[in-house]
Amino acid sequence: MKIARRAAVPAFAVMEIVAAANARRAAGQSIINLCVGEPTTGASDAVRDLAQEILATGSLGYTEAMGSPALRRAIAAHYDRWYGADVDPSRVAVTTGSSGGFMLAFLAAFDVGDRVALVRPGYPAYRNILASLGCDVVEIGCGPAEGYVPTVAQLDAAHAAAPLEGLVLASPANPTGTMVDAAALAQIASWCTSHGVRLISDEIYHGIVYDDARWPGASAVHHLDGGAVVVSSFSKYWAMTGWRLGWLVLPDDLVAPVDALAGNVALCPPALAQGAAVAAFSDEGYAAAQENVTRYAQSRALLLDRLGELGWLEVAPADGAFYLYADVSGSGLDSVTWCARLLDEAGVALTPGSDFDDVDGDRWVRLSFAQDPALIGEAVDRIVAWQATIRS
Repeated sequence: MKIARRAAVPAFAVMEIVAAANARRAAGQSIINLCVGEPTTGASDAVRDLAQEILATGSLGYTEAMGSPALRRAIAAHYDRWYGADVDPSRVAVTTGSSGGFMLAFLAAFDVGDRVALVRPGYPAYRNILASLGCDVVEIGCGPAEGYVPTVAQLDAAHAAAPLEGLVLASPANPTGTMVDAAALAQIASWCTSHGVRLISDEIYHGIVYDDARWPGASAVHHLDGGAVVVSSFSKYWAMTGWRLGWLVLPDDLVAPVDALAGNVALCPPALAQGAAVAAFSDEGYAAAQENVTRYAQSRALLLDRLGELGWLEVAPADGAFYLYADVSGSGLDSVTWCARLLDEAGVALTPGSDFDDVDGDRWVRLSFAQDPALIGEAVDRIVAWQATIRS
């Protein structure tokens, strides 16, 4: 039987590493899993309590395709609270995780054959979803020299080669943790508007930042009139990964297309998650999320203090999110081998950079520090000791 060509995309390697780590743990090996970008605390008590109340007394039938009115209003109010932005709830589409949001945004905005630019290194699902939809993915290499952020000159060059229809930009970014400040975002958004390029702004790590002077983070919500789309999620800042709930903030021209697509693709996001997520925007919900950020900051500080012991050649800025992206090529091993041996021989799971960059990723690894600082410290101890054995 036929298998569609669109299915021929690479697997997300981090999930394979998770499976390998879990298998070793089940066999009795002591494993520290720092490969997946998942907060370990889970949803706040405010969200859990409301979920229990809804389970006991509420209806769990279908909601509107774009999400329940109550949650859409709460998300709109969040943009006023954090960014001073007046967002009409009708522009908000609640989605099944940010992954569902990307799928809806890409389906609504891009046709087969459209050229869509991505930053490399970057989240691999962008590339894979776009490729499965028949788009022509244009990767823009952004390393230390560019601060991991695309320049207007790079965008000009990519657009001159053949017109772009879209640009996907993340801040804070996965895997680097790089942030795009308000001035740079405004410049990129202006370039996109003037060239007829749709900006898709991945803002799922907003709130997880380590320099108060850079927060509130720049948001493309201020550039909706130029055609920008904002993608966000409850998974990271609010630690609600398994609740599978995200959202889009849409320009006017995409509201009706996304509404139609959402109803056909998924009917609606999970009703229980939607009902409980309203509590994430309570004072208690924000406070719990900020406590998590404080813990990530402690783990980040520990890592940065011990970089000399780790001896890695280059480390991305880690201004936001909860990742350290580091060049381990001084070991003499490629990143896939390095990660495989680290897991086998030291019981620490990291993700090879080849998952995020198919050109230079063989030199880099990603470490997720969304863990308790004590566990991060133990992981560093193991990595330092293991690296001494491969260098001896």
